[in-house]
Amino acid sequence: MLNEFDRALIAATQGGLPLVARPYEAVGAMLGVGGEVVRERLAAMLASGLVRRIGAVPNHYKLGWTANGMSVWDVADERVDELGDRLAAVPGVSHCYRRPRALPRWPYNLFVMLHGRSREEVEAQAQEVAALLGDACRGHEILYSNAILKKTGLRLRED
Repeated sequence: MLNEFDRALIAATQGGLPLVARPYEAVGAMLGVGGEVVRERLAAMLASGLVRRIGAVPNHYKLGWTANGMSVWDVADERVDELGDRLAAVPGVSHCYRRPRALPRWPYNLFVMLHGRSREEVEAQAQEVAALLGDACRGHEILYSNAILKKTGLRLRED
């Protein structure tokens, strides 16, 4: 259950944290509390599951990464977790997760987001992923982004 401070904290941060050296202090100043109170309450919200994560969401296009491809892989089920963990630690992999297959049309069960300044860079990264997956991989595709999707965090209803 949200109390009034929780609602105010969510309202103050739902558009993102301020881009300043001490964002929790800045939010606290808006709410009339110290930054430590903001940190502690957000930590409690994380621990309770009310908030799933707090993280940076970069705009890859503004950073020059204009070739963004979700690579999808058909990986042996008995190895997908182990290999996914290894891939998630590779520099340049921003997302890596397992999804169920939708046979017979969609055989892919491992998704790995790759970013590059060109499709050639992304394809080279995909070759590195394929090498890491080795014989556990039976096929893959790269699905390139053609639009920026709006990413938002926790929001309060207007009412």
